[in-house]
Amino acid sequence: MLFIEYPKCTTCQKAKKWLDDNKIEYTDRHIKENNPTYDELKKWIEASGLPLRKFFNTSGLLYKSMNLKEKLETMSDDEQIKLLASDGMLVKRPLIISDNAILVGFKVKEWEDTLL
Repeated sequence: MLFIEYPKCTTCQKAKKWLDDNKIEYTDRHIKENNPTYDELKKWIEASGLPLRKFFNTSGLLYKSMNLKEKLETMSDDEQIKLLASDGMLVKRPLIISDNAILVGFKVKEWEDTLL
């Protein structure tokens, strides 16, 4: 299982503690140092069944400074995925990537239902 995080993010810290407390093994990946690629994101978005918009860090400073709320409406899915792949800070985190689940963000109930 892959755990993608930004270590300074408090939500990521809570998620990591939850994984450790529940003795769930994972491989840690720093989203800023090792940004998800276009191919990875495309695969994960398709496998998740979630709308593409759910993968954007809408509360992030970069998202807001780029005025993406309006811009995304006029962009194709392909353009949006390329944008996500351009900077890890645009990607909602933490992300869990496993063989049977893709989780975006940290919602305890969802993680319990999926990972325990």
